[in-house]
Amino acid sequence: MENNLTLYNSLSRKKEKFEPIKEGMVGMYVCGPTVYSDVHLGNCRSFVSFDIIYRYLLHLGYKVRYVRNITDVGHLVGDVDTGAEDKIGKKARLEQLEPMEVVQHYANGFHDMMRIFNVSPPSIEPRATAHIIEQIEMVQDIIDNGYAYERNGSVYFDTPKFIKEKGIYGELSGRKVDELLEETRDLKNQSEKNDASDFAIWIKADPTHLMRWKSPWSVGFPGWHLECSVMSTKYLGKTFDIHGGGSDLKFPHHENEIAQNVGACNCSPAKYWMHGNMLLMNGRKMSKSDDNSITPEELFTGNSTHISKGYSPNVIRFFMLQTHYRSTLDLTDEGLLAAEKGYKRMMEAQKTLSEMSSTTGDSDSALDKEIHTLLDEASAHMNDDFNTPRALASLFELVTKINGLRDGHLKMEEVAATTLGRMKTTYQSFIYDIFGLKDEATEGAGNGVLEGLMSLILDIRADSREKKDWGTSDKIRETLKELEITVKDGKEGTTWVKN
Repeated sequence: MENNLTLYNSLSRKKEKFEPIKEGMVGMYVCGPTVYSDVHLGNCRSFVSFDIIYRYLLHLGYKVRYVRNITDVGHLVGDVDTGAEDKIGKKARLEQLEPMEVVQHYANGFHDMMRIFNVSPPSIEPRATAHIIEQIEMVQDIIDNGYAYERNGSVYFDTPKFIKEKGIYGELSGRKVDELLEETRDLKNQSEKNDASDFAIWIKADPTHLMRWKSPWSVGFPGWHLECSVMSTKYLGKTFDIHGGGSDLKFPHHENEIAQNVGACNCSPAKYWMHGNMLLMNGRKMSKSDDNSITPEELFTGNSTHISKGYSPNVIRFFMLQTHYRSTLDLTDEGLLAAEKGYKRMMEAQKTLSEMSSTTGDSDSALDKEIHTLLDEASAHMNDDFNTPRALASLFELVTKINGLRDGHLKMEEVAATTLGRMKTTYQSFIYDIFGLKDEATEGAGNGVLEGLMSLILDIRADSREKKDWGTSDKIRETLKELEITVKDGKEGTTWVKN
């Protein structure tokens, strides 16, 4: 398979040619949500980014096994490994529920939100609590290899020994080891560890802890970092192709994952590490305490002082596409309004293009060559570390050509039939298959009815115009306008779009 894809590897901090471990196959693991609260917009941005990556790998012809976990135990409040409650356990205690009730409720909500944003489901979605046995086995492997020790029923990873013998701790996050150790001492001053930088891979449960399992060391629960080490390698192999997540997970989560995997089998888990950047709002980090936050639901309904109106999930997804996944995305009302216009323009062009027909045109014309160049550029930009904003820019140049052909400013005689066919196929593939957008004008159970009614209405309008019955013709146009349906008359015929 021809492969021109390059991606930015967080581990090497440079772009690298993508060469999967097994030809034609890709194993990709992305850290999923901790399901103790409603999914927030920053999470949505991250999962949309990796959905685009997943979709594009499929578009290139790879068979992809995409694993995205559900964290339902072990993620402690404040991310410290002793002296704090499990996030799910705390929620269960406060609401007087079983922990798995909390998990199920928020997992359902997460899945609903992913469907709303048209995020593809993963191939496998494992849960931490379903892999306790494997996590216990990995803890034992790390102990047997000399990189962990038991203390009072808890098991800690021996960070200084790992640093001394392997010398790779800190490579992913780019932090100096001395700084990492000093930061850890400030945050986690626990006396039972050999060193304050050591992190827990098995934690003895205190009597109030709601989720607990028997192990060789104590009745307890696994450390948060351990689950991803176990589940990624169980389903993708000891070394797999891509490990993804938000940039906030580089340290300590992903750094500790690498340490655990190397400590267990002397294997680095992923060949390529990919990290999406954070979501800002109005130029600042989202924060409820600073009244600078918005939920997905508020964004849909417009029930927020930060926006002038509600926006559809497709518009929000389109807005996310306009910024590269490794760049910060600044959510503003002005940006969303512009995205709404851009989304509608792109969808209108798709409808126009789908209705175009061509006689045998000139494949040597300047216009024909320009179309091929723009199509090639869109793919080249996606091959350059999944650069969606630049791919969109090339497609919008194509939109200008499409509209020019519709309005007669450009000549269909200058476009070869094969070129028109490629343009239709590629443009549609980018919008629906790669970018994962939907056409809101025709979405829903009544699509066929709507299309049929509009076809009938436009036929009646055409008859009225032919009979010079301008009153009926204008009434149809104005009524449709009130229903936010715009009718356009062009060289190729009459088209309509739902605004």
